[in-house]
Amino acid sequence: MTVTQTMRVLSGIQPTGRFHWGNYFGAIRQYIDLQDQAEEAFHFMANLHALNTVRSREDLSRLTLEAAVDLLALGLNPEKATLFVQSDVPEVSELCWLLMTGTPMGLLERCHAYKDKKARGLTADAGLFTYPVLMAADILAYDSDTVPVGEDQVQHIEVCRDLAGSFNHQYGETFVMPKAKLLEASAKVPGIDGEKMSKSYNNTLEIFEDPKAQRKKIMRIVTDSRPMEEPKEPGDDHLYQLYSLFADDAKREDMAAMYRRGGFGYGEVKKALADEAETYFAEARARRKDLEAHPQRVREILADGASRARKKAAEVLLRAQQACGVK
Repeated sequence: MTVTQTMRVLSGIQPTGRFHWGNYFGAIRQYIDLQDQAEEAFHFMANLHALNTVRSREDLSRLTLEAAVDLLALGLNPEKATLFVQSDVPEVSELCWLLMTGTPMGLLERCHAYKDKKARGLTADAGLFTYPVLMAADILAYDSDTVPVGEDQVQHIEVCRDLAGSFNHQYGETFVMPKAKLLEASAKVPGIDGEKMSKSYNNTLEIFEDPKAQRKKIMRIVTDSRPMEEPKEPGDDHLYQLYSLFADDAKREDMAAMYRRGGFGYGEVKKALADEAETYFAEARARRKDLEAHPQRVREILADGASRARKKAAEVLLRAQQACGVK
């Protein structure tokens, strides 16, 4: 059995909350850039994965649609990339079971997310335990060969490769072997407390929150107590790191020079950061406002994306079913 390989990029993002600056600079911006580099790109809202943490029907439904609107507003082009909701492609869940039957327990027991939760004495359900198998099905269902991920997800790509390799060995060449594309480490974004920006730390700045509310939040960012006149190294300061995400090279250099000179107040930096962030996302805000006014257009984009995704996933599922003898 021969698999024809086309360069395909796949990414999924869990709709567990509104997207923040860390999501954008750490992943979403790079996903969008890849749509111009791949022959095919598949992007989906991973609502089945989100069931591990979001247990409210209303919240999950709302967050899934909002995630789609946000991605489109930020530049995902449905003419270049296939955008869809994970659960709208049931072939993936069927493929997940075929993979599950050949997945060693020990492989899943070694996965970080499960180990970390157990180490903290928390109860881990079967959804978390088998998360990497569903992720593998997500990847393999579209013959994806490139999967952009952060360092914390690389292990799951290796699990996917193990499962695909084992299936291919057992039943003959069936799946394309994917590889991880590591997202830029430099895109780590500090939160308002200086730690990594994360919803779990409650330290985020949302992309589409009200600009006035966001400005107030920025002005409350915690800073050190060094005197104004003291020179400071910009690279060590999380305010400067945030400012650098938005400012062009000239403005960044001017701000760095001001830090090294000393004699400034952090309020100046906060105001400049708020101004740059508002300008940076202005076009995306305008696109989002238009999309919010036309929800049917978003639903049509998702329906079309699901149709295209199902066509490919059905082809791969049938290939796997025939290989192992259930068809």
